[in-house]
Amino acid sequence: MSDPHGPGANADAPRNFPPTHLTNADAAAATVGIDTHQVAAVAAQNARKGRIFAWGLWDWGSAAFNAVITTFVFTVYLTSSSFGPSGTVEAQLGWALAAAGLLIALLAPITGQRSDSSGRRKFWLAVNTYLVVAISAAMFFVEPSPEFLMLGLVLVATGNIFFEFASVNYNAMLAQVSTPRSIGRVSGFGWGMGYIGGIVLLLIVYFGLISPEVGLFGVTSDNGMDIRVTMLIAAAWFGIFALPVLFAVPEYKAPAGVKRDKVGFFASYARLGRDIAKLWKESRQTVWFLLASAVFRDGLAGVFTFGGVLAASVFGFSAGEVIIFAIAANVVAGISTITVGALDDKLGAKPVIMAALIGLIISGLLIFLLHDGGQIVFWTAGLALCLFVGPAQSASRTFLARLIPPGREGEVFGLYATTGRAVSFLAPTMFALFVTWFGAPYFGILGIVVVIAIGLAMLIPVKAVQEQLR
Repeated sequence: MSDPHGPGANADAPRNFPPTHLTNADAAAATVGIDTHQVAAVAAQNARKGRIFAWGLWDWGSAAFNAVITTFVFTVYLTSSSFGPSGTVEAQLGWALAAAGLLIALLAPITGQRSDSSGRRKFWLAVNTYLVVAISAAMFFVEPSPEFLMLGLVLVATGNIFFEFASVNYNAMLAQVSTPRSIGRVSGFGWGMGYIGGIVLLLIVYFGLISPEVGLFGVTSDNGMDIRVTMLIAAAWFGIFALPVLFAVPEYKAPAGVKRDKVGFFASYARLGRDIAKLWKESRQTVWFLLASAVFRDGLAGVFTFGGVLAASVFGFSAGEVIIFAIAANVVAGISTITVGALDDKLGAKPVIMAALIGLIISGLLIFLLHDGGQIVFWTAGLALCLFVGPAQSASRTFLARLIPPGREGEVFGLYATTGRAVSFLAPTMFALFVTWFGAPYFGILGIVVVIAIGLAMLIPVKAVQEQLR
């Protein structure tokens, strides 16, 4: 963990500028007894708050891709009977996302490293974000017919790739908008904004387009038009709310003494190999954390990926009820994530992650053991699951962010993305295996619980307090 008295620790405190730095206005203010240093400190604090809010709005906007496209609307549309027989289209979607995950694992740390060395972190955040926006808008052209399946798969896969690249740069910005004392609250605020943004957008598209027979703009479900117009709204949503961070947060500049020379694309891999070797030598605990977090983060992803499937197949939720549950789940996850961010700053990230993972395991077991109890079981224990997912995700990001020295944020968060993608097959595989072995879909819950439990076991030996990397 970084030294609370080191650089940036007192970024929010008043600074003692020499009198020679006073402007004419400052000098005039001083003659009437106004504390100009306090004025400057308040102005700096307000500027920081504005940057935090602008940074969080990117997460708010990204719900268009996370909640609407990859979880509850477009992928459900793409795996419907309109595109091919059941079982075939789901498998093709899985292979497309697996290919995307492989490319992300290979390229994410390189793109992060190169944005660090080039000093163009915000530039690449903008490029990758608006590629996602363009891809989302292009999903409008995916008509409900088998000949459009490949187009839809390619768009989902490429959207995932560029979204992960954008996330690497976005996560690296966390150190630019927070201090060591506030990083937990700021990270939790960002995650919470994402959940709340998902709620609002899901409400808009569900009640405005998907639920009514004739929705906004006279749109109906004919030729999948309600879903296709939803993609245009999702693209506009992300595009609009991604703008504030690009204006409010300054472009990243590598601190003096840590700026690295630019190297070619393939030479970046040689540098990456040296960096990983150095990371193993100077902080093996960080390497172990990257591995442990990769496992339990895949379990967390499995909670949302298969939550809708379980709600429908085991507890008899209709398609509309699944979306209503999704909205409630985002409310619970958003509130808990923002609230627990303060505990992260006081107690540290590891206790928050440990408590959240234990809560997830207990809630998952309750759903499994009480699956015959009807929808009330899923509403209660399922929402309890959501209570713990966000805090675990947010605290994982802050655990790592506290270790990274200035100038290596993109590289290390690129490794964070890579390790996560390297094991992204775990939750889907365990879910499928348990369902196959026992012949009932509710056994898939145990598969996800096992993945989370393995991640928890791997996290236990990792030291909670660590020195900042060099």
